[in-house]
Amino acid sequence: MERGKYLALVGTGALFGSVSTFVLLRLLQNHKKLVRQYNKNATELNGVEGCTIAGKKNDNAVNEDLLKDEIVSEHLTRNIQFFGFESQQKVSASYVVVIGLGGVGSHAASMLLRSGVGKLLLVDFDQVSLSSLNRHAVATRADVGIPKAQCLKEHFLSIFPECQVDAKVMLYDSSTEEEILSGYPDFVLDCIDNIDTKVALLAACVRRGLKVLSATGAGARADPTRIRIADLRESTNDPLSRSVRHRLRKDHGIEGGIPVVFSLEKPKVKLLPFKGPSGEEENPSDYQIVPGFRVRIIPVLGTIPAIFGQVMASYVLTELAGFQVQTEPIVNFDTDHYHTLHQRLIEHEELVYGTAQQVQVDVEEVMYVVKELWHGRSARDQLVKEVGRGMWRSVNELMLVRWDCEKPASISNLILLKFKEADEHESRTLEDIKEKEPEFYNRVNAVLKRAEIDFGYAH
Repeated sequence: MERGKYLALVGTGALFGSVSTFVLLRLLQNHKKLVRQYNKNATELNGVEGCTIAGKKNDNAVNEDLLKDEIVSEHLTRNIQFFGFESQQKVSASYVVVIGLGGVGSHAASMLLRSGVGKLLLVDFDQVSLSSLNRHAVATRADVGIPKAQCLKEHFLSIFPECQVDAKVMLYDSSTEEEILSGYPDFVLDCIDNIDTKVALLAACVRRGLKVLSATGAGARADPTRIRIADLRESTNDPLSRSVRHRLRKDHGIEGGIPVVFSLEKPKVKLLPFKGPSGEEENPSDYQIVPGFRVRIIPVLGTIPAIFGQVMASYVLTELAGFQVQTEPIVNFDTDHYHTLHQRLIEHEELVYGTAQQVQVDVEEVMYVVKELWHGRSARDQLVKEVGRGMWRSVNELMLVRWDCEKPASISNLILLKFKEADEHESRTLEDIKEKEPEFYNRVNAVLKRAEIDFGYAH
């Protein structure tokens, strides 16, 4: 009897699947006719095929009704389930510019397209080469020699033809800034590996008030677990970041405020020596096609720039959808530092309260409090710009103390302060802090409330 019920359920499921598949196939057949019409009516734009939708030339507006199309809504089913319909609508009504379409940019652009971004502008002056096939998102051997922008656009048509894709085969500089950055893009992705161009683009985005996400060096690395997103001020172990930081500060007065994707891993190798046609080492600048652009090669494991691009796409999509993601903070403490802070807490409790019995955290939980809650800085310095190399040095003057002296030293009742700040804090009452520093009081309570939620203490 049970076997019969099981077979009946399987049969019903199979029938339903067959019917739904048949319906979708019919829809797809109709859709392919539109795509063929697209190809037939495509026009030349910027030396690259102009993007048209069902034979119509694109305009500046993004189609906000994309999700009403049955094929599109089915294509984006998983995204809709993840973000919710209204948030996915925000993604589909968005316009994103991707500059630099190599290993990083091609993967970022590809996932933005697959995730339903309604309008993309793809910019790159370079062509697909055989050596770039180890890391490019869509290029094949048949694409070698054609512009990367054109290559992506042609492949994107077969993936998500409803997207308005414009491709520009050009180098970003001051003369092309207006053409590339006009139109009020919702996000700009900087996937450029040349310092001059990168600095100029980032400065222009800051000046124009455009949201921008920048990729740093993905070459010469092999550990995907060390890829992070943080403010440019916090990126470490990356020569490109260091140079860009210096130039932005020196030439444009920009200290930070630009999110970047970077790796905490130190580069495994350096630029390879340049060898000319004779096989002998020669001056690479003698062979530059574009002044300032690197001729020597950085060895690249193709998976790493691909992951950089995927990380960039994830960041942008969640931002466009208004989906909150708490990225892991960059705190340069090592295990010994956390042990030091834990021991310092125990000794302080014994000194102030006569016992350490109310210390309810171990070293691992101290790591959470210091890293996740207070980002390695004093609770009073959360808005201060000092980050990066100076942070780990500050452990010599930091300690954990109770926020509320009437409660145990638990995960949800510990704040990180400098020694003098700790002494002052313990000489005051919470009521006094609440009355005289309401902003600080509310901010600390909000952070500690997060700890309660993370560890299931909140009811």
